[in-house]
Amino acid sequence: MTMPITTDRITKTPGICGGDACIRGHRIPVWTLVNYRRLGAADGDILRAYPALTQADLEAAWEYTAAHADEINRAISENEKGKEGFVE
Repeated sequence: MTMPITTDRITKTPGICGGDACIRGHRIPVWTLVNYRRLGAADGDILRAYPALTQADLEAAWEYTAAHADEINRAISENEKGKEGFVE
């Protein structure tokens, strides 16, 4: 079950990318794009790295982030920590 969030370009689907907010039709989490931006990547850099995305997709991601900053920050933090225990 997909539920639209903020715009029709951002979706959250249980079982896809851990239920994180993603760009519609892609398994690209919003937090990933935000993290690239925080690391200094410009929109053009991100679009070259993800050629299937459009500028409108990025704008939707930035809009979603502005409205859900705690969620995005938590996802970035969780990804940076990784899972505890042994990696198999």
